Amino acid sequence: MVGTGGKPVVYVIPIQNEINRPTLYILRRGLKEAIEQKTDVVLLDMNTPGGALDVTFDIMEALEKFPGQKLTFVDREAMSAGAFISAVTDEIYFVPNGVIGAAAPVLATGGDVDKTMKQKIVSYMRARMRASSEGKGYRGQVISAMIDEDYELKIGDKVLKPKGELLSLTATEALEKYGDPPQALLGAGKAADIPALLTAKYGAGNYEVRNFKVTWSEELAQYLTAWSPVLMGLGLLALFIEFKTPGFGIIGIIGIFCLGVVFLGSYVAGFSGHEPQLVFAVGLLLVALEIFFFPGVVVVALVGLVLMLGSLVWAMTDLWPGEPLTVAWSGDAFVAPMQNLGLGLVLAVALGAALARYMPKGWVWDKMVVGSTIGTAAQVAGVAPDVAHEVGALVGQRGIAVTVLRPSGQIEIAGRRFEAIVEAGAVDAGDAVIVRGRTDFALIVERTNS
Repeated sequence: MVGTGGKPVVYVIPIQNEINRPTLYILRRGLKEAIEQKTDVVLLDMNTPGGALDVTFDIMEALEKFPGQKLTFVDREAMSAGAFISAVTDEIYFVPNGVIGAAAPVLATGGDVDKTMKQKIVSYMRARMRASSEGKGYRGQVISAMIDEDYELKIGDKVLKPKGELLSLTATEALEKYGDPPQALLGAGKAADIPALLTAKYGAGNYEVRNFKVTWSEELAQYLTAWSPVLMGLGLLALFIEFKTPGFGIIGIIGIFCLGVVFLGSYVAGFSGHEPQLVFAVGLLLVALEIFFFPGVVVVALVGLVLMLGSLVWAMTDLWPGEPLTVAWSGDAFVAPMQNLGLGLVLAVALGAALARYMPKGWVWDKMVVGSTIGTAAQVAGVAPDVAHEVGALVGQRGIAVTVLRPSGQIEIAGRRFEAIVEAGAVDAGDAVIVRGRTDFALIVERTNS
């Protein structure tokens, strides 16, 4: 994006403290905002001692998706993972006392990695850095010297790093020039702070800065996304129970809250915007219309269910602005979200079966299952103790289907309506039916000729 008066827009994203999942969430959401706003430049405001290697690789892949120029400002230190991330940006700048380096892989506890595994990791990391540093002077060699203690960094006749140690550089050392023509070893310049850097690069008043706002929810998102399958399972089960009970109560609130947390975690993690929530709301509305106004139509609820489940997958999928869906389908973008959804559905079914089988009948169960007011005009069979005798008396009675049963719908017996289900085939509206049994949620009926 070109700002006011044709000035380039610089989007500043913080990379601070230890590199972990919230760091990835911050960067991913910031990059997507920068792409949506057609920003010219992304500047990483970096001060980190390092962190998780797997997260670092995810951050590097995310940075490759930004089409504009990428800069790093090392505001004190970019050690270990910070050095990797800096290496994939176009230019690296430092505060005067900044340092960068010492990027050997270690365990999460800080201990050494097994020798064989370390060799494999180092080999992969060096290849990854060489690929990311092509056309960037000595950068590939310098990062290799930071990763591999057995790598000797030598330019011309000068050995900058002998075997047996890892390379770390001060800002001054990173800016030293070597070769013919002379090239800086790693850095592009020094600056006291970001405004000074941008003024030196673009000229005073010739740029526009936009800062990514980090909120407390970035830390929370790390835990929300990890629990997405459980929250989905609980939310879907709670909504199912709520739809099967008269009125609206605490169970429905719990269901909406659980699924709302799933959407919130996905948004904060930088996976999606607000659109999946709107799609879910439309799906939920269609299911409600089917249950309360058009029972037996099936297609309305089916479309609603597809929209609800699809929106959950969408919310957890890492889609990028302007990226065709064919690109996402060709990769693994939908694999983890669909696995999470599958786990959520399995959990919902398992919990539902456990509740039906093991939860004792009593006050809590009576609130969860439908049937607390059987005498109303539109009612569902239930198992509340105060109406158990009345429900049992319906077995063997005849009635009329007032809606199509495919397999569920409503019937009328003696002027009162009940939710009903047919176990085989379908029953058309107006057909005579006879009650053969009941479940906790509906009467079991079949068509009769008389």
